[in-house]
Amino acid sequence: MAIDLQQVEKKEKKTGKKTPFLQKLYNSLSEISTISNKDKQFFMQNLKVMVKSGLPLDKALKTLSQQTKNKKFKKLLFNLYKDTEKGVSLTESLKKNKGIFNNLIVSMIESGGISGHLDEVLDQIYIQIKTSNELKSRIRSAMTYPIIVIIAMTGIGIGMLVFVIPKITAIFDQMNAELPFATRFLINFSDAIVNNGLITALGFIGFISLFISFIKSKKGKKIFHYVLLRIPVFGAITKKINLAKFTRTLSSLIKTDIPIVKTFEITSETLSNYHYKKAMQESAIKLKEGVNISDALSEYEILFPPVIIQMISTGEQTGKIDEILGELASFYEDEIDRIMKSLPSIIEPILMLLLGGAVAFMALAIIMPMYNLTEQFQ
Repeated sequence: MAIDLQQVEKKEKKTGKKTPFLQKLYNSLSEISTISNKDKQFFMQNLKVMVKSGLPLDKALKTLSQQTKNKKFKKLLFNLYKDTEKGVSLTESLKKNKGIFNNLIVSMIESGGISGHLDEVLDQIYIQIKTSNELKSRIRSAMTYPIIVIIAMTGIGIGMLVFVIPKITAIFDQMNAELPFATRFLINFSDAIVNNGLITALGFIGFISLFISFIKSKKGKKIFHYVLLRIPVFGAITKKINLAKFTRTLSSLIKTDIPIVKTFEITSETLSNYHYKKAMQESAIKLKEGVNISDALSEYEILFPPVIIQMISTGEQTGKIDEILGELASFYEDEIDRIMKSLPSIIEPILMLLLGGAVAFMALAIIMPMYNLTEQFQ
């Protein structure tokens, strides 16, 4: 932490003593610590309480900089405090840290400062970050078990190919017997890993790198995200995740009185799927032309179910679109929670089938030639 280091240096000059090496190393490592969403959640929640209670903004930021334990975040908050003390607006100060505070947060705080309802806006940002964290946590928890099983299956498979298969197939080489295709494939695959392990590993890493580069490209992202929307089970999950983000973000932004066109542009930045992002950007252009939200979104039937279009249309007519979007967001977040809880039980049979198929293939590849040799000797 920069502030502590300055104090330590002053103390060293006065006393003539040097800070222990390990302490300096700890302070240096603290400087490169990351700022998590939990840190931001803590910041928004406490800043809202302080602002609402009438505490001046610079004093609130100074207090929060002293309370937070994250060294990097402490330094950032201290810099925000110094800026606001000099008369710089919080929005301008936050714009210096776009890598930490995204356009959504900056725009909402800017709107809150203009309208004079900063505490309400901070509350909306807190809810936004909290629901986003919960959503990520649910997805992470649901995917932990399948990933562990897949890694274990891969490790066992490689172990079989490297240590077990060569010893068994050595018998077939000595007999010079004609082997079935499955056995030859297994032997060649095992030999490739054992004899050319480095080349195989580099080839695998190269393939993964090319695949990642492809899906990061504009064309690759478009294709990959389209496939994600069409895959059974995972397609429905992808849609619900994006719809939950869309409705929650749009609801939060509309409550802060940000212009609707800018609202759609900011919302597009929060969505992970290429096609949802593009739909938001195209809808923003249509909204500039005076088209209603429901009419703009109705052109994307694959992405937005009719129920969402109908409810948004009702919200536009009644003037309660932010409330309706909030209810839709809660509905989809509950749906995601329900799906994620049942996801392991859905994926488990698929993984067992894959594992069983791999074991059956290996067993047949080994047993078939043995059976043929037994018949020859009878």
